[in-house]
Amino acid sequence: MEIIHFEHNKQAAELVAKWYESPPLAYVHSFGCQQNVNDGEKIKGVLADIGYGMCGSVEEADLILFNTCAVREHAEQRVFGNVGALKRLKKDKPGLIIGLCGCMAQQQSIVDKIRESYPFVDIVFGVNGIDTLPQLLCEKIAGNKKRILLTPTERAEVVEETPIRRDSNFRAWLPIMYGCDNFCTYCIVPYVRGRERSRRSADILAEFKELVAAGYKEITLLGQNVNSYGKGLEEQIDFSDLLNLLCTVPGDYHIRFMTSHPKDASRKLIDTIAAQDKICNHLHLPVQSGSDRILAQMNRHYTVAQYLELMDYAKEKIPGITFSSDIIVGFPGETEEDFEGTLELIRKVGYMQLFTFIYSKRSGTKAATMPDPITRKEKTDRMARLLSVQDEIARKLVADMTGQTQRVLVEGPGRDEGTLSGRLTNNLVVEFAAEPSLVGSYAMVHLTGSRGTVLKGELV
Repeated sequence: MEIIHFEHNKQAAELVAKWYESPPLAYVHSFGCQQNVNDGEKIKGVLADIGYGMCGSVEEADLILFNTCAVREHAEQRVFGNVGALKRLKKDKPGLIIGLCGCMAQQQSIVDKIRESYPFVDIVFGVNGIDTLPQLLCEKIAGNKKRILLTPTERAEVVEETPIRRDSNFRAWLPIMYGCDNFCTYCIVPYVRGRERSRRSADILAEFKELVAAGYKEITLLGQNVNSYGKGLEEQIDFSDLLNLLCTVPGDYHIRFMTSHPKDASRKLIDTIAAQDKICNHLHLPVQSGSDRILAQMNRHYTVAQYLELMDYAKEKIPGITFSSDIIVGFPGETEEDFEGTLELIRKVGYMQLFTFIYSKRSGTKAATMPDPITRKEKTDRMARLLSVQDEIARKLVADMTGQTQRVLVEGPGRDEGTLSGRLTNNLVVEFAAEPSLVGSYAMVHLTGSRGTVLKGELV
């Protein structure tokens, strides 16, 4: 695997400075997952590197860039709606540059649609092309022509030292790998982000140390399947080894990670979480379905029994651990019996939080060709039943924590005036009265009650 180091593009910076009468502003909006959010931070870093400032609205911007998600149809519709709304703005401001990038832009069908229906879009590049942005902008500014670049999904290189402009000064995303080899039948990710490519542990460790030294309190390791970290590297290392390595860095911080694939999650991982105080006592392990038949059709490579055995082991080894998961309702051919299996699994695990989705057909995936006789009403009814079961479980989990005193990372304003919102290491949220100056720091909070699935507390 080749490592490419991002270089400051002096030529692009000079061209940008000459082109605009005053320092230009960019509006960057990222849709979708945490990996996309991190990509958006890198995009902002690259733009800042060549002379762009950032702004909070499209009306102020000289450059508008939408960093897109292709996981669900609704996400694509939102992007096209936002892009379409810019047509009038472009007419009133001819010098405005509009760009589309990310997962959607990695698909030829989307690029063709942009060419045909959105001719006012100036720049298009895929998820693996952030380092090409200065060049594309130079070509657009110098030649005033549309620039469309389909970066290969199978790009083998990992680009290191890309400039980054982080959205938070106390929470940070840290990618440890890119791409996915699993090819779940419903998922478009391997087709738009390519195959798995792990970063070298030395590069991850160096970036991690910089974040700790800069005062970041929560660092989340990112990958489509963090449990397969290390495959393809010359060094002999797996994800648990990497976690242990990072935990040797001194400092006041904690580590989260996502996403774990159940087929690669192991007792070694659970033992590592149990042994390391700096790793949060929370595990996000997407199960997707509680039916072995549906799991096989999804190409998930584990059974319900195997999944539950690992969850039971985690409960045994890590007292107080909480779980979250992803669930797809209405996968093609899902029967009432299959769905009841999902409800039963949810009850057995006792999830703190679920991210639930009605199946979204993605062209190019195997599931898109499967017969899907379930009506939309049946799917929405099942979703309502699932949410009712989960709400009852989550409310009990939250209520059972009343009376404890917990260390909390204060994240921002609460829902009520004069309150702040913080997160426990087990990922539960608590609101309490405190001064805004506490945001970004740790606080000890006594848990006094709950409202729905949110804890209420008092600052100690």
